[in-house]
Amino acid sequence: MPAEAIRDEGSGEHIWSRRELLSLAGWGAILTCFGAAGAAFVRFMFPRVLFEPPTKWKAGFPTDYTVNTVSSRWMKDYRCWIVRWPDGLFSILAVCTHLGCTPRWLAGEDKFKCPCHGSGYHMDGTNFEGPAPRPMEHIFIALADDGQLLCDKAITFRKELGQWGKPGSFLKFHG
Repeated sequence: MPAEAIRDEGSGEHIWSRRELLSLAGWGAILTCFGAAGAAFVRFMFPRVLFEPPTKWKAGFPTDYTVNTVSSRWMKDYRCWIVRWPDGLFSILAVCTHLGCTPRWLAGEDKFKCPCHGSGYHMDGTNFEGPAPRPMEHIFIALADDGQLLCDKAITFRKELGQWGKPGSFLKFHG
């Protein structure tokens, strides 16, 4: 008796043969692959978007910052420090130039120290110890129309390229 014609003699119902089950499993696998490919194609049509904070922000008034100190007020949101000297202000991007770790400000030692490989930086961001190949970058800082500090991480200044003296790298106080 052929396998296709086998029936349960008690109930008269069709019993699935091995060939029929494997055929159904094969078609199920093929349809699953087509479904997954279709879903992947639909997902591809809607690109992933990375929402990042804006690169520009207002950082308060110059009088909010104490002379000869490093302010970590903007570390969490923008990963930068604002440093106030007697003659002006500048902002440092908190990225170690060795491997991109985030250094820490050690107020007791008056230096930035990278916890990853020990690079050390002076208060102005100049490297003096460890494997860091160059100073940290300064970011754009200026006074906005309302008198607040305006910082922009999209504009950076590098010391070794002679950019620390360019407009926007340091906000000098007159008087």
